[in-house]
Amino acid sequence: ISMDIKKTYSISELAKEFDVTTRSVRFYEDQGLLHPTRRGQTRIFSSKDRVRLKLILRGKRMGFSLSETKELFDLWDETLSGNEKQLLLMLDTLARKRAQLEQQKNDIAQAEMEMDTAEARCREALADLQQRKRKQTKATTKEPESTEQK
Repeated sequence: ISMDIKKTYSISELAKEFDVTTRSVRFYEDQGLLHPTRRGQTRIFSSKDRVRLKLILRGKRMGFSLSETKELFDLWDETLSGNEKQLLLMLDTLARKRAQLEQQKNDIAQAEMEMDTAEARCREALADLQQRKRKQTKATTKEPESTEQK
């Protein structure tokens, strides 16, 4: 049976499919993001939990906090099919994340420029130092020769 049409999943199946630890899956459950049913001590995850785990991990990659993800899930759960409020919140959250990424890109570009400048100065100073050292070495090796000639 393909993972996409299977109705329930074990914690290890989800962990393996999404390349996370079972501890991570339990953590998301503890945070109220996943809601497996129980058969004794065994957690039984639904297709909805599988989709939620996929969304949690996608949100994480986009910089969403778990509380932001939970807020979106809670809004979705209130209406069963989502609504304008949820979509507006999602758009607002995406805009904020995009602005944060833009700022990070600008900060990285600035840091790279500063590193380039520092690197150029270090290379220049090193070249000057090595050139003075060579001149000094030539000067000291010539002196003994000139005293022997006298």
